[in-house]
Formats: sequence, C-alpha cells, structure tokens
Amino acid sequence: MTAVDERGMARFFEEFEPPEGVKVELLRGEIVMMAAPDLVHNRIVTNVQDQIPAARWERLQTTDVDIAGEASEPVPDLVVLERAAVPDSGRLVPSQLVTMVVEVVSRTSVDRDYGVKRSVYAAGQVPAYLIVDPIVAHCVLLTEPTGGGDDADYQAQRIVKFGAPLPLEPLGVELDTTGFGTYKGVKPHRRP
Repeated sequence: MTAVDERGMARFFEEFEPPEGVKVELLRGEIVMMAAPDLVHNRIVTNVQDQIPAARWERLQTTDVDIAGEASEPVPDLVVLERAAVPDSGRLVPSQLVTMVVEVVSRTSVDRDYGVKRSVYAAGQVPAYLIVDPIVAHCVLLTEPTGGGDDADYQAQRIVKFGAPLPLEPLGVELDTTGFGTYKGVKPHRRP
C-alpha cells in the first residue's frame, strides 16, 4: 500500500462508525473488526487492571494508540500510562506516552496478537507488551523494543504459566495470574 493510500485509509478510519458491540482497529493499513469478547477475556482484563495501582497509573480499556510512522491505530485491551502523561482529551494516545499495552488473546486474534501487534507496538517503542493467553494458559511479557516498521520487535521475552507470578518491572508491580481463566473447547496453538 502506498503512503497516499495509507493516509486515505487512516482518514476513512477516523470517520468510520462501527456497529454497536464491534471492536475496530487499524493495523498496518487494514481495518480489522471483531465481535465483543468472551467473559473469560473481560475478566482477565479487569483482573490485570485491578492489580495496577490507580494512584500512579492510568489504566484505559479499549483506547486507540497512535503509532508514529505506521498506518496503525491498534486498540489494546488495556493501555497503561503514567497519570502525569495522560492527555486531557482525544481519541488517540501517542505511543510515546504509553508504558505498557495488554492484549488478551481470543479465539480469532492469536496471529494478530503474537504477530503484527508485536511488531506494531515495538515500532511505536511501547516499553512493555503483555500478551495474556487463555488458550494455552500463559502470559508473555515483551520488553526492550527495537527497530522500525515490519522489522520492529522486542529483544526480551518472559513467559509464565497461569498461576505463577509475573514481575512487571516497568510498572513496579508483580502480577498475580492465579485468577486468570481459560477458554473451554478451544484447540491450543503453537505460538510462544
């Protein structure tokens, strides 16, 4: 897709009104629509949010993130940024202000969460990307973003099974994963 096409897609995306109950995000020039998430998904997001101290951190659900230099406006399940960095208003939060994003894997988002979003968040220099995966019952914490565009990635990766504590160093928090549920009847995948 050319730069002109990507700008046109971003402009269209800004004006697009999705149907109620549908989550929509722009990922490298593609509009992705998803149905409302499972209760397991929502409970995990709430559990993670509740463990991050609100006195220091703003914890925003389904907020669009602006990734500079990318035709992407992902909508993470949870965006965490320091209270002092929060804009007064607006639909987009610049990725430079974000400390951590959280994605809870759904039945249909495995490839996006482990693939394109990993690269997009790294390109945006988001310091920490937490993938919570109720399909295989583990969390993946990615830190140390490097590179740009399609070649962007995280240099450090820590994987813990549900039930084990996960230190979230960028937030100064240890995440208790014992309360995270899993999806029933979903075939496990082979992503890390």
